[in-house]
Amino acid sequence: MAIRLPRIISSKKVPKGYFAVYVGENQRRFVIPVSFLSQPLFQDLLGKSEEEFGYSHPTGGLTIPCNEDIFLDVSSRLNQL
Repeated sequence: MAIRLPRIISSKKVPKGYFAVYVGENQRRFVIPVSFLSQPLFQDLLGKSEEEFGYSHPTGGLTIPCNEDIFLDVSSRLNQL
């Protein structure tokens, strides 16, 4: 059963003010608000991504190297801010 978070969008098109990330082993795609970029919790995930992939991401998009549960937890916390 999927958990729906109000500020995470599952869509092929990326609305203005959002960007796509790929998360987990299955590279699940999430569309999240750009406001996450300024949050220290999300910046920690970006740091992990930089350490693992540098600036060459295998999907062509931003890949976050954590499992989906952790990402959903982080996203949920950021949505509450």
